[in-house]
Amino acid sequence: MSANDSAPWSVPKTWAWTTAGAVAAVVGGGTPATTEPANFADTGIPWITPADLSGYREKFITRGKRSISDAGLSSSGARLMPAGTVLFSSRAPIGYVAIAAGPVATNQGFKSFVLHDGLYPDYFYYYLQRGKELAVARSSGTTFAEISGKSAAEIPVAIAPLPEQRRIVAEIEKQFTRLDAAVAGLERVRANLRRYRAAVLDAACSGRLVPTEAELAQAEGREYESGEALLERIGDRRAPVVPFRSTVEGWSTVAAGDLLRVETGATPLRSRAAYYGGDVPWVTSGALNRPFIDHAEECITELALKESNAKVFPAGTLLVAMYGEGKTRGKTSELRIPAATNQACAALLFGPTTLELRPYVKLFLQEHYNDLRGTSSGGVQPNLNLSLIRSIQLPVPPLAEQHRIVAEVERRLSFVEKLEAVVDDAQKRAAALRQSILKRAFEGKLVPQDPDDEPADVLLERIRAERAAWSASGAVPKRAGRKKARA
Repeated sequence: MSANDSAPWSVPKTWAWTTAGAVAAVVGGGTPATTEPANFADTGIPWITPADLSGYREKFITRGKRSISDAGLSSSGARLMPAGTVLFSSRAPIGYVAIAAGPVATNQGFKSFVLHDGLYPDYFYYYLQRGKELAVARSSGTTFAEISGKSAAEIPVAIAPLPEQRRIVAEIEKQFTRLDAAVAGLERVRANLRRYRAAVLDAACSGRLVPTEAELAQAEGREYESGEALLERIGDRRAPVVPFRSTVEGWSTVAAGDLLRVETGATPLRSRAAYYGGDVPWVTSGALNRPFIDHAEECITELALKESNAKVFPAGTLLVAMYGEGKTRGKTSELRIPAATNQACAALLFGPTTLELRPYVKLFLQEHYNDLRGTSSGGVQPNLNLSLIRSIQLPVPPLAEQHRIVAEVERRLSFVEKLEAVVDDAQKRAAALRQSILKRAFEGKLVPQDPDDEPADVLLERIRAERAAWSASGAVPKRAGRKKARA
């Protein structure tokens, strides 16, 4: 660091501030021409991309999804780097870190650090996690932020004496091991809550969550209205009742299209500016990841309603996503406002006589999310359609039993949601504690200093002397990235 640069934070007197370029060779990467198959090899040179580090939790990495050949290495900007190199993603996104377990190359999404003797790779690995914001602050770019090799070399680095570097890493890993065990316990709790939620919904839709109306009526010596009698009374269905396949006494089943109106919406022409920016909420399937819809991200105009197939559905309409990004297909939500939808949403409309069935129908559709996805048709991206939605077989318990089921589900899932909130809060605290450990480590507060350790400024002076000798002789540092693979 120059005399004009201020230290990002205070460190012990035996430490020293410098820059990454003063203690490491900064090595970029490259991508061989993908149109040339000979540039890639199944058992070739390990070649790492930022995508290989997405979700990667290990400290060391041996290889990525793909490997390149000697020809691919020599024909591209990739460089072969030695074991111990600290890989740092410099774009898309900035901040993934790993240590090369063996010789590797990377694509252009990295600025890697081949460290000089005297800097412990594990120390630098954790330091970059602590000092990620120091790197991000030196990025530039309009489409996406990126760190240049020059900027990467200017990242400030707090250097501890070498023995202390090792003590710091050992203490970080001891504390992280405890923290990881706690986080793993939280993940087990979350998984158990997911299983419990699924079990509650499954029981709710198979007559096992609460005493059935048939059982209660028999115990109390009274008559009751069965699901079949309920369907006969409401009179909205247009097909014969089919006995519910689970043989739950008193339950019936009916196709959604025989009980309810099932419709869809439309997308007004995007090229017509007069169709958008109005006062009519317009919902797309992406909004169905929420259990209720209280607002729309986009609105259309009355003119759009008049000149397209879009229509407004009333509050209380259930919407099912027939297609959409990721896990959206099959999701069910409920309108709390009158709104139009696009054609990716199926709208299930309830009339005056079917309105009381809505809470249970919604519960059933939510419980059968995976089944709905499984009934999709199509090729690469299978979709639901109105015909499939109308053919969904809805179980119809007696109305009083429906009310009890919905109330019991809400009671139990309310408890689950409270526990999930506790888990969320604990995981946030764990993440904050992880950062606190790193912060204390690189402020010299995690382990005690040893007055017998060689001060960091002596270590840095030795590195500077080595660099000067390399410069004078024209030699290549033995640990720097090389263009060619070993023969």
